[in-house]
Amino acid sequence: MTLLVDTSVWSLALRRDVMVADPEVQELKEALLGTRIVVTTGLILQELLQGFSGPKAQTQIVEHFAALPLLQPDREDYIKAAAVRNTCRKAGVQLGTVDALLAQLCIRHDLTLLTTDKDFTHAAKHCPLRVWPAKTRATRNA
Repeated sequence: MTLLVDTSVWSLALRRDVMVADPEVQELKEALLGTRIVVTTGLILQELLQGFSGPKAQTQIVEHFAALPLLQPDREDYIKAAAVRNTCRKAGVQLGTVDALLAQLCIRHDLTLLTTDKDFTHAAKHCPLRVWPAKTRATRNA
């Protein structure tokens, strides 16, 4: 299983002021130790850089992300992301533009999304998005 790790998990994992025991953060740590392949995209990198202040933090993020494969959306991804967003909206699920593109990248590349954002869990009920692990998240977030 290859993981696309959402900004929500990276933000928790990179915080130094709080010890986080979320299962998503633990899965990320294990994956980075070689149990899974972790990929990213420029959108996630940008969101992280916008959320962490200071040149030292930003330099560390850029250095860490340099080791990860970077997915590049193409024209078709944007078209299909709009369809994902529209499908979700018709089903009553509000999925933002960036989140729809992340979902589409996961669908296209057969990735599992590692996230703490419940919007993705709701969206996965209406499109072929895989969210890590669906059973555990549904129980925990009920």
